[in-house]
Amino acid sequence: MHRGKTIVCVIPARLGSTRMQQKMLADLKGKPLIQQTYEAAKSVPMFDDVVVAVDCKELFDVVTSFGGKAALTDPNCANGTERLIELQSRDKFEADIWVNWQGDEPFITQEMMKILLQSCDEEDEKIWTLKKEITDVNQLASPDVVKVVCDKNGRALYFSRSTIPFHRSREIKQKIYKHVGLYAFTSNALTEIASLAPSPLEEAEKLEQLRFLYHGLPIQVHVTMEEVFGIDTKEELLLAQTL
Repeated sequence: MHRGKTIVCVIPARLGSTRMQQKMLADLKGKPLIQQTYEAAKSVPMFDDVVVAVDCKELFDVVTSFGGKAALTDPNCANGTERLIELQSRDKFEADIWVNWQGDEPFITQEMMKILLQSCDEEDEKIWTLKKEITDVNQLASPDVVKVVCDKNGRALYFSRSTIPFHRSREIKQKIYKHVGLYAFTSNALTEIASLAPSPLEEAEKLEQLRFLYHGLPIQVHVTMEEVFGIDTKEELLLAQTL
């Protein structure tokens, strides 16, 4: 429990991957990648429960073999949020706050979770995520690096694969932030998201969080100073072995 809220961490994980087949089973320092992520999540004291939402029996068996808790979810789920919604609808897990921690990000820290959940007791907040200042100029134009702009209170105005804000003078005079894809939702927010139709903005950018904004769900964005290192390719797996 944290700030009077019960918190469940769900780790969405699927065996198929377009960029690296069966990456959840890839060896990382002597353990499957999904085990490294699960153990990192289990070390966070503010979580009341941790479960891996898997898409197949093979991955279910791997998680349970190392003592982890797993739940089979529909292999046709489009994203991790849909796997959270499916688990919530089954009433097997009860929580005030649901955290979405991707299975290919074993290096997320307890400090990042503290930052993410620092305002989870605010009654007018429903969804939380993180942002980090971009310091590598190569990331500014990369469509793989999602950018976010916020209002004065830290609520998201827009997310884009393009550089936002666009500086007409071509001289960047303010910080530009990238989105860190770590989410927390209130239980009510997940229930509401389950009924939302896709939005034109979401379909254009291929960013599910734009559906939330389009339908009026506020997203509180907190700032982290830490880099997030996800594993999508064999090259990134090799680098992860040295971290």
